[in-house]
Formats: sequence, structure tokens, C-alpha cells
Amino acid sequence: MNASGNSFSIRSIFTDFKEITKAGLAISVLFSSIAGYLLGVNEAYPFSWRVLTMLMVGGYCMVGASNAFNQVIEKDLDAKMDRTKNRPVPAGRMTPNVALFVASSLTIIGLILLYLINPKTAMFGAISIFLYTSVYTPLKTMTPLSVFVGAFPGAIPFMLGWVAATDDFGIEAGTLFLIQFFWQFPHFWSIGWFLYEDYEKAGFFMLPSGKKDRSTALQTILYTVWLMIASLLPCLGYTGRFFITPISAGIVFLLGVWMLFYAVKLYQLRTAQAAKRLMLVSVSYITLLQIVYILDKFLR
Repeated sequence: MNASGNSFSIRSIFTDFKEITKAGLAISVLFSSIAGYLLGVNEAYPFSWRVLTMLMVGGYCMVGASNAFNQVIEKDLDAKMDRTKNRPVPAGRMTPNVALFVASSLTIIGLILLYLINPKTAMFGAISIFLYTSVYTPLKTMTPLSVFVGAFPGAIPFMLGWVAATDDFGIEAGTLFLIQFFWQFPHFWSIGWFLYEDYEKAGFFMLPSGKKDRSTALQTILYTVWLMIASLLPCLGYTGRFFITPISAGIVFLLGVWMLFYAVKLYQLRTAQAAKRLMLVSVSYITLLQIVYILDKFLR
């Protein structure tokens, strides 16, 4: 019974750790950083398992810390929403002080690991966690502009990998940042749409017009178009060492058309189901886009 109890306790702690750091989200964010790193390495900046490992662990710590701080700050609001009421802090399985300790520890560990890669990587990691917890989180109950602010820390991971590989923030890293920045809007507005009623319970303002209406759907289409344009910039020859071939550009364009189709569907139907489809497509889009970029680099 003792062994069984200890096993259950350890399993529960591990489960709560995954929930407070949002392990699924953190891993998907890490994929962006890994993609950026692979795009950045070359003869001058050779691949290093040591650097990649520190980027992965440090990156997880930074994302996990942001999510943990967020859950401490929003514990009372999380308790009001069906989607979040069973998280460790609002459910009472973890005290706010313990969650704060976890978040602070992850921040320190993450910053140290990223600094060991290079100071620029640590700096951008610190900016990300500051913007997410100190600016984006409080703004969620004040203004729909919170999504715009949140798009900045959300766009950092893709370009963070490039900075980790090269110790440089130039046109290449800036382009990676721009792509993931524009991606944030259709992705999070679609989430805000199909979870509108749940967000409303906590007083979160996630949609640009504040409502599930044509204006929000139209802006989702416009930002999807901006995303398509940004994603095709590497084929124009103005983005330095980060470029793609015409064949890959064609694939990227088709991926954009695929996502645009579902953005238009949201405008036409304006239903929660259409919004959820767009959200799922947006996740597939950014993953496939990064895979295309990587394959283009290593197969051309």
C-alpha cells in the first residue's frame, strides 16, 4: 500500500507539473525553436547537440515558467471557466506559493541555460517571459489588444532558435519572428471564438471586435493573408541566408491557401465548429511550414 501510495503521489506531482507548465503547448513551442535552430546552423555555425539540448531544456523552462506565472495570476479567473477550473492551483492541488516557486525556479534554470548558449538568446527569453506575464496576462481582462501584445512573446520561439545557432539577430531571425507573429492572430482569434462563452465567464477580451461577428471574421482573413505574404518572403531573395526554392515557395503558398480557405469558412458560417476547424488547421499549418523550410534547406 505504501509503495502504491508513493507511486500515485509521484504520478500526481508529475501530472500537475505537466498541467501547470502546459506541457503540450510547451513542446509545440519547442518545435518552433528547434526549427529555427536547424535553419540557422551552417558551416560557420555548425550543429551542436549540446546547444540544441540547452535550447530545448531552457526553452521548456521559459515557456513552462510563463504558463505557471500565468496560472498563479489568473487562479481566481481560471476557477470560473470550465476549461481551466481543474488546473492544479484553482482546483487546490497546488498552493499559489508552490506554483510561484516552480515558476521562479524554471525561470532561473531557463535563463542560465539560454545564457550558456549566448547572451542574446537569454535576453530574448527574458523578454518573452516578461511580456507574457507582466503585460499580456493583465491585459486579457482589459482589452482585445492583449492578443496583439501576446503575439510578441508568442513569436519569439521560432527566431530564438536562429539566435541560439548564430548568436545574431538580423533579417533572417526577424523574418522568422514576423511569420510567427502574424500566425498568432488567426490562431488565437479562432480559439477566442469557439471558447467565447467560457472566456466571457472570466471577463477575457480575446476577439478584436469583442464579438463573434463579421468584423472579427474579416480581420481573421486579413491577418491570414498577411501570414501568407510573410511566409513567402524567403523566396524573394531579400531575407539574407534564410531563403527557399520556388518549389518550396509553391508548397508554402498552397499551405496558405488551405488556411485561408478555413478563415473564409469562418467568415461565411461564423460558428464555433468553423472556428475550431481553423484553429486545428492553423496548428498544422505552422508545423508543416517549418518542416517545409527545414527540408528545403537540407535537400536543395
